[in-house]
Amino acid sequence: MSKSFYVTTPIYYVNDVPHIGHAYTTIAADVIARFNRLQGNKVFFLTGTDEHGQKIERTAESNGEKPIELADRVVKRFQNLSDALNITNDDFIRTTEKRHKSAVEEIFRRIEESGDIYLSEYEGWYDVRNEAFITETQYEEIMSLPEEKRPTIEKVKEESYFFRLSKYQDPLLEYYKEHPEFVQPNYRLNEVTRFVEGGLKDLSVSRTTFTWGIPVPDNSNHVIYVWFDALTNYLTGVGFPSDERMFNENWPADVHLVGKDILRFHAVYWPAFLMSAGLPLPKKVFAHGWWTVEGEKMSKSVGNVVDPYQVVEEFGADVFRYFLLREIPFGQDGDFSKNAIIARVNGELANGLGNLVSRTLGMIEKYFDAVVPEPGGLEVEDESVRDKALSTIELVENEMNEIAFHKALVSLWDFIGDVNKYVDESAPWTLAKEKNEERLGTVLWTIVQAIGVVTILIYPFMPESAEKIWERLGCPQPINSKLLSDAKEWGIVKPGQTVKKGQSLFPRFEK
Repeated sequence: MSKSFYVTTPIYYVNDVPHIGHAYTTIAADVIARFNRLQGNKVFFLTGTDEHGQKIERTAESNGEKPIELADRVVKRFQNLSDALNITNDDFIRTTEKRHKSAVEEIFRRIEESGDIYLSEYEGWYDVRNEAFITETQYEEIMSLPEEKRPTIEKVKEESYFFRLSKYQDPLLEYYKEHPEFVQPNYRLNEVTRFVEGGLKDLSVSRTTFTWGIPVPDNSNHVIYVWFDALTNYLTGVGFPSDERMFNENWPADVHLVGKDILRFHAVYWPAFLMSAGLPLPKKVFAHGWWTVEGEKMSKSVGNVVDPYQVVEEFGADVFRYFLLREIPFGQDGDFSKNAIIARVNGELANGLGNLVSRTLGMIEKYFDAVVPEPGGLEVEDESVRDKALSTIELVENEMNEIAFHKALVSLWDFIGDVNKYVDESAPWTLAKEKNEERLGTVLWTIVQAIGVVTILIYPFMPESAEKIWERLGCPQPINSKLLSDAKEWGIVKPGQTVKKGQSLFPRFEK
């Protein structure tokens, strides 16, 4: 039965330049969204931009423009990135939109009505770049860094509204215990649990030293803390508080995908806010790792920040998508290099999938005038390919439900390897020489069915490549109209369809 599935990326800070980290999270969310559609689920996929805060205000002032002018100008960086990466988000939220202002005001009021907001004074350190309050210990750690690597840290003393975060220490720990799937991977849950066990202090949730933000309801001298503002986007995107039907259909979110550096905001602050407001918590927060480049941490000063636009221009969006999700288990840190991409392209895409499609369709063109043949009786080895295809579908589905992209792709490419082995052992070229047309037709029909299954399974990862293969198989309906259940029906590529070998799907690269 179809169900609603809600997946989000964090909303990206509009003052940033899009880099590999942004691309990684967005691609992962898109693959999850596409795969759920493939399962027949009704999907809502949200991404967007965080556009408030002191840093934006200061940057705009230095440019001689208004903050909203800066936001309007640079938000296109992230909207264009979605186009470049072939992302199928259902909505793009901007925190400067009226609908978002209404949502933030409403959740603030609900928390205030629950007795968890009070007025006091904040004095301490503030990280301007990350828009985060930091402890004395964190301040000492930051100041021990080389000067060029330190974020801007300022001493702040001002009147502030506080959220009673300390009140939710025990409820959060109890929730983690009862819902161990809430934070993934599991070792991230352990990190969050230790943080909360260390003690929670009440959180400052308003500022008075700048104005670029959403005013506190009934006190416009204060603007709401940018993280309180930003996290609420997940509610705004599904109609909160005005569209009750849409909200009830989609909330709670099935998964928030975030980088590990912002896990605390999503796994501690966010659920505490929701508990206070009387709203359900998201089902899962999945924190992925960071990417280094050629073994070094990405840095503007070093000049090794990976520009996703350049990678797409050089290798194509599908190759970039495949590499990021195949190279490392999702959740762990990884290292980016062009040589690593080239190794994946040449070894797995060109020699594996590309070669299988090319030589199979080439033989059908040569031996059957480009028409998919009728099969004869299936032999044991043919049935083995069918059985392996069906077990691979089940395996990939289970691994995708666990957000284990790496495992899913390994399982899929194991099957591709088995099919290539079947081609070699069946030797269609020998059957053609022997004029054993019935057996030749059965073998090529079997291979084509396997390619059909592979094409549907790779569609969430490499949609453009899947569409090309689907068209070359002569399938009349677009691939995005197919479901996983269709792949489970052995015989998805019908006899009589006209195939076309075409050019190489994955041209090889030189290192």
